Amino acid sequence: MGVLKKDSEKLIEAKLGKAIKDMGGWSIKLLSTFVKGLPDRMCLLPTGIVFFVELKSTGKKPTISQKIIHKKLRSLGFNVYVIDSLSMLDGLIEIYKDRLNEVSGIKK
Repeated sequence: MGVLKKDSEKLIEAKLGKAIKDMGGWSIKLLSTFVKGLPDRMCLLPTGIVFFVELKSTGKKPTISQKIIHKKLRSLGFNVYVIDSLSMLDGLIEIYKDRLNEVSGIKK
């Protein structure tokens, strides 16, 4: 049996930041002493695309307070993603690259 490769939260976070920057966007680290459970990053892309990302080391899950905040953000119409591997991150980045291409009219 193979061993599951674990990706660290820091590695995933660094790759997210670079990918968002490469798409012309901004990945903002969310820190709050007033709201417990905010996602790790708010990602802003050209054309007004906004989404939130909770980063976890492989196999880790959001806390109860994080799940509550994620649900609240989703109820407001925002996308919130929990990413715990580089392969999940790659999939998310591809979705938003495609969305940017659609909005800007660029064909692959």
